[in-house]
Amino acid sequence: MLIGEGSAIFHKWIVYPYVIVYDDRADPYRRQMTSDNRVRRIDRTRDMISSTSNPKIKNLIQLQKKAKERRATGTFVVEGRKMVAEAPIESLVQVYVSETFEGEEEHRNLLSRFSYEVLSDSVFKSVSDTQTPQGILAIVKQPSYQLSDLLQGDKTHLLVLESIQDPGNLGTMMRTGEGAGITGIIMNGTTVDLFNSKTIRSTMGSIYRVPFFVTDDLTGTIHKIKEQGVHCYAAHLKGNASYDRMNYAEPTAFFIGNEGNGLSKEIADLADTYIRIPMEGEVESLNAAIAATILMYETNRQRRSN
Repeated sequence: MLIGEGSAIFHKWIVYPYVIVYDDRADPYRRQMTSDNRVRRIDRTRDMISSTSNPKIKNLIQLQKKAKERRATGTFVVEGRKMVAEAPIESLVQVYVSETFEGEEEHRNLLSRFSYEVLSDSVFKSVSDTQTPQGILAIVKQPSYQLSDLLQGDKTHLLVLESIQDPGNLGTMMRTGEGAGITGIIMNGTTVDLFNSKTIRSTMGSIYRVPFFVTDDLTGTIHKIKEQGVHCYAAHLKGNASYDRMNYAEPTAFFIGNEGNGLSKEIADLADTYIRIPMEGEVESLNAAIAATILMYETNRQRRSN
């Protein structure tokens, strides 16, 4: 029935400023009060995207799967309540939620912050990149930085990555880097795509806050940061100096190489100092993200002590 002024209310309604939403899940219709206090009926079955052939769904799938499409549009996809909630509001291009997510009371505050489109649960599951979708994802504008944004005088603390291939490693380095206070990450063009869905998930939101710079000329970029007084250390098996004997109070950059091959000779030779992380037992090296974390937090420890 259509509720009008003065009518008795026999169903559950949720009241917001200027809006009354009929909350009967069995009824495919929602009713909203317009600004002039007239009731407007909204057919949610018409508004909901319920087909994977919808152009918007096809675009979502392309963005999820293809780095070329992400580069062409300057956007990427984030999924989950935390990742959407932490995205800068001005960077949100489009938010999508499942019908179940929209109907849950606990999400109403979040959904009041932006406009969104509703997908049927089955369609949402088809575009989700996770085994257990939370019910919300968004297309977000890619952040962009200049090299100068990463250089913060005496506070400069950088990771320089050469051809890192594992999305989880890259995302973990960004996340732990934020915790350790790095001023940015430099990576070459053959490093895994930063906006890969697995990388984004591993950053746990740090993608929004840690400056980064992708370069096709890593050698030239290293020369530029050295000209700015940044002391460069290569984490290398041939290093003679233990990492915890160095002074990282000055502007500092750590070179981290490919998981399988390490640093190329060309990049390693640009370092001012080779350093090593002492190993016990028969272990020869550590996971790239673990090694980077140890170095970044040693820098953080020294700077806090000073």
